[in-house]
Amino acid sequence: MEEIYIRSIRKILANKKRLEKELNISIKNRGRLLLIESKDPLNAYLACQIIEALNLGFKIEEALLLKNEEYQFEKIPIKDVTKRKTLSQVRARIIGKQGKTLELLQTLSNCFIVLHDNIVGLIGKCEEIETSIQAVKNLIRGSRQGNVYGYLEKQRKTIKTSF
Repeated sequence: MEEIYIRSIRKILANKKRLEKELNISIKNRGRLLLIESKDPLNAYLACQIIEALNLGFKIEEALLLKNEEYQFEKIPIKDVTKRKTLSQVRARIIGKQGKTLELLQTLSNCFIVLHDNIVGLIGKCEEIETSIQAVKNLIRGSRQGNVYGYLEKQRKTIKTSF
């Protein structure tokens, strides 16, 4: 049995039946504490990953991609990457004007990216997620957006040629 503390329980409870059916698990809640039961430990682990992704702000369809072995979920705490005290400025750099930077990052990296509080969440294919993590870290450290976009485009071409 796995236990997870959830900030926004509504999203999980709204999709409870779907999660239980698709992951072959049982979900019970006590307030904001979720209890996950499964006979298969792999299903319990996947459920924890998917629920963490939902808790971070991903859509249910994006989070359920984690059932596929090709997809991976990563979290980057902004505080671990930068020594800046003004994290609101760092978050603003990641989001960009009217969300354009975040949208372009998702397009260029072929990954789903969510920013919640001071954590950046990424869901993507294993071969693409590493470049996405590096791009987001560079952006957090203060690299110019144009340089980060160039890096992603260059990496995108090398990934396409290697497959």
